[in-house]
Amino acid sequence: MNFCPNCSARVAFRIPEGDSLPRHICDACNTIHYKNPLTVVGAVPEWEDRVLLCKRAIEPRAGFWTLPAGFMENGETVGQGAKRETLEEANARIELLDMFTVLSVAHVNQVHIFYRARLLDLDFSPGTESLEVQLFREDEIPWDDLSFRTVSTTLRHYFADRKANAFRLHTDDISPPK
Repeated sequence: MNFCPNCSARVAFRIPEGDSLPRHICDACNTIHYKNPLTVVGAVPEWEDRVLLCKRAIEPRAGFWTLPAGFMENGETVGQGAKRETLEEANARIELLDMFTVLSVAHVNQVHIFYRARLLDLDFSPGTESLEVQLFREDEIPWDDLSFRTVSTTLRHYFADRKANAFRLHTDDISPPK
């Protein structure tokens, strides 16, 4: 960042008083510009013993399977974002159950949050960001063709919890790829 989005003056990159990290600071209007992680929200939509996955039509990872998810928008709750993303990517209506995974992906400055969700009906179809949408049983999941480690981590927790008949909140740190 070179210029302040508020007043267009040049910004400096330094540690503000009372802080511990360098920030972009505008000395003209005294605004401190914070750059914080982005939040990705999504759902594990379930119908009986199957979960709904979407084949991505967009980069990154076009052509790979994912849970319906995307960046949270300003002015919405985490749950509203998960429902919106499921509707946008799979034209699927869901009832949110419990928050299921909170995954820190520090190497890309993101936090991914997935809810368990119940599909309200089987009226779903690909949205503009999806090539296909399909229900999968655990043994049908295209594990080698999943888009992101947050998706495979969430699905592994989901199927393990379902086998144990006890769903709980999972928190994990996703390390950078090797």
